[in-house]
Amino acid sequence: MKAIKNRYLRFLAEYAVITASILIIVTGTYFFKFPNNFAFGGVTGFSTVFSALTRWSAGDFTFIVNTVLLILGFVFLGRGFGIKTVYASTLLSLALSVMERIWPMSGPLTEQPLLELAFAILLPGVGSAILFNIGASSGGTDIIAMILKKYTSLNIGTVLLLADVAAVIMAFFIFGVTTALFSTLALIAKSFVIDGVMENINQCKCFTIICDEPDPICDFIINTLKRSATVYEAKGAFTHHDKTIILTTMKRSQALRLRNYIRRREPAAFILITNSSEIIGKGFLSN
Repeated sequence: MKAIKNRYLRFLAEYAVITASILIIVTGTYFFKFPNNFAFGGVTGFSTVFSALTRWSAGDFTFIVNTVLLILGFVFLGRGFGIKTVYASTLLSLALSVMERIWPMSGPLTEQPLLELAFAILLPGVGSAILFNIGASSGGTDIIAMILKKYTSLNIGTVLLLADVAAVIMAFFIFGVTTALFSTLALIAKSFVIDGVMENINQCKCFTIICDEPDPICDFIINTLKRSATVYEAKGAFTHHDKTIILTTMKRSQALRLRNYIRRREPAAFILITNSSEIIGKGFLSN
């Protein structure tokens, strides 16, 4: 019963994170991207262009295209191609359409396009990074990537990049050089934002501890921090004294507690701390 309850709570927490991430993306897209005609970033980038060409609202265009892509996903990838992606894509499309009806915008929020560009990049980038980190995405061109990956040998990254570049080129002819250059800058910066956020979310601290009294330190790691460690014997090259080396990895908040404990318990211990954003194994990412 407890295991079922824990799975249910994890399920709710995961979908709460997805919902919050989509709302972050919607905020950046609706309030900063659409009003300034920034044409970058998959379906919403094309929506900005086609909205100007057809006079359809960008939110409604996004809703229609994402719905079509979801149907294609079910057809070509099967029913299990990603329930989290289905939920995220549907929520994104509905939220944009609802925002256009309850909070219509006739122009940008401010007269500072560079400031608005920063938020148009940052907010969707952060939201997308959180989604990617839990194995979901906001759909759109990601579904096309899944289909191409399954049925072709094309380089998926190149195909998606070409799609984004096509939207930017269209923006050049429709909105002018300034908007196209802003969109190009955003296209370049978005990947750095996503990579940077994901690295910070997953960042852990790796400890190499060289000490004389390993038992208290290992006890603190296992019983207080609820982590494990690897221990092996070594000898100092200069002193030829026997030493013990402890290897362990943990989250940043736990790392601070371990560092402070070692400095109190054995001040002479040598501690090497390094950062890692990708750790595969029990207690971390699954392979």
